[in-house]
Amino acid sequence: MKKLEQTFRWFGPQDTVKLTEIKQIGATGVVTALHQIPCGDVWPIEAIQERKQMIEDTGLTWSVVESVNIHESIKTGGKERDAMIEQYRQSLKNLAACGIYTVCYNFMPVLDWTRTHLQYPQKDGSEALRYDAIALAAFDLYILKRPEAENEFDKQTKELAAHYLSKLSDAEKERLQNTIMAGLPGTDDVFTIDEFKAHLDVYKNIGHQQLKQNLFYFLAQIMPFCEELGIKMCIHPDDPPFSILGLPRVVSTEKDLQDLVEAVPSPSNGITFCTGSLGANGNNDLPGIVNRLGKHIHFIHLRNVQREDDGSFYEADHLAGSVPMVKVMQALIAEQARRHENGEATAIPMRPDHGHQFTFDANRTFYPGYSGIGRMRGLAELRGLEEGLRFGLGEVV
Repeated sequence: MKKLEQTFRWFGPQDTVKLTEIKQIGATGVVTALHQIPCGDVWPIEAIQERKQMIEDTGLTWSVVESVNIHESIKTGGKERDAMIEQYRQSLKNLAACGIYTVCYNFMPVLDWTRTHLQYPQKDGSEALRYDAIALAAFDLYILKRPEAENEFDKQTKELAAHYLSKLSDAEKERLQNTIMAGLPGTDDVFTIDEFKAHLDVYKNIGHQQLKQNLFYFLAQIMPFCEELGIKMCIHPDDPPFSILGLPRVVSTEKDLQDLVEAVPSPSNGITFCTGSLGANGNNDLPGIVNRLGKHIHFIHLRNVQREDDGSFYEADHLAGSVPMVKVMQALIAEQARRHENGEATAIPMRPDHGHQFTFDANRTFYPGYSGIGRMRGLAELRGLEEGLRFGLGEVV
């Protein structure tokens, strides 16, 4: 019986984690994107083929594209929406022509995943990513000074946020601002306050329902095309899975995922099952989501988070934290078995997500959360967990 396909994210030739190292780690698939191409532009076949050849020359496979990013006009329903969707379809056509068929994307407004700290110290001396609810409130209320924020936070949160900010130096305030307003993964872009406010203004009249309808419109326009190409689209959940900075969220709960697959029924319309993003919301039953929506899962991100009572969380070890990883893996093994019994030969691609920064890698610079050793440890633990559970089921591993 096929196991989960072990993959590893790679940000391209500029990544300090090399393809040869990924191969030595034991992954067989690479998850990458053409980050150098601006969001909304068509991915040329020549650029796709060059990247694919680079990966295959190392003995690896380009398993998943993460991500072909969605232009803001598609999210907002702007006047360029249909033109941008046509551009998107052309990129998908070019990917399929190169033999790449699984595409991860997200529909988060303005920002990608958001954290307040990139070097949160752990007991073992390593560093993790952290989302601190009070730090976020301090930025929103007193640095960004978003007018609506005054009515969105209670008195106690405002006081805690003001006290938090009062303890920060100017350099620490700037670091907080830059961390929150970082752009898309794989880039070094950071919004200015004025740029960020301009983006937020666009969403003032776009609430949860309107954003969801804009997502469904996009899906309706591309899914028949994806079916013809054999492309599997898999949406990544919101991170964090709740509204921040006044921006709506539409992929944060099991109901959101259910609404999405029902809105445009298609074998191409699927999910990136991210245990960290969904796990930051304590109301999400992660093993249950796999059991109920497993047939729609085209790609898996496995990471753990430690939730805190005020809505904060940090990236925990892959087998620790608030996510019941053993039960999640059991559910994923059962889903892979179901596919095997139905004659579906494809192994679901899985990658370890967001590793800790260890002193082993102290002299190397990585994109936040994507250190080499931290993710290698995560993949080793997840590989062992899958092997152990399969052994317990009586499989020959």
